[in-house]
Amino acid sequence: MKLITHTQISLDGVVQANGGPVENGKLVLERGGWFRGLSDREALTYIREVYQRADAFLFGRRTYDLFSGYWGAIKDPGDPIAGPLNTKPKYVASNTLTEASWADTTVLSGDIAAAIRELKARPGGELQVHGSGTLVQWLLANDLVDELELLVAPVVVGQGKRLFPENGPDLALDLVEIRAFPKGITLQIYRPAGRPHYAVD
Repeated sequence: MKLITHTQISLDGVVQANGGPVENGKLVLERGGWFRGLSDREALTYIREVYQRADAFLFGRRTYDLFSGYWGAIKDPGDPIAGPLNTKPKYVASNTLTEASWADTTVLSGDIAAAIRELKARPGGELQVHGSGTLVQWLLANDLVDELELLVAPVVVGQGKRLFPENGPDLALDLVEIRAFPKGITLQIYRPAGRPHYAVD
């Protein structure tokens, strides 16, 4: 399977609390909800199509808890997002979670990189990662991402967790596709391409 990360991200790189300031009953970011008001019908259609083409899902612990509590409670198998999430295999990377309550979930612990490489070696289409900013950072640092898909919202949030840390590993990217939606969200799809080449004076 190809590991593809799908991230809703602000122009200044924030990935936290895109849907609202409260997650799992706790205020996580005062300026949360920055993505929702910029989403339009075309962007939402695209997001729904992404979920429907998944063969399996991979989550970090916090995003898994958030998704299982919200999408796991929607029992309509015809829902374009909840349907795939509730019926396809799910994997959560965690060394603290011991038991998963969401159906069809496997907890990956111990040598998580090896477990993910094993998943990627299986036949199939897409192993999708949604949200899970900390996990995405770790996947990139461990050369496990095949495609990085960013839905970039035209907003500077000015606070919150960024996808790319101030001091982190460097990475060259090849642009695969770019597309703009009516309210200004842009889809940018990249493939990792090793380390960047820097100009020398």
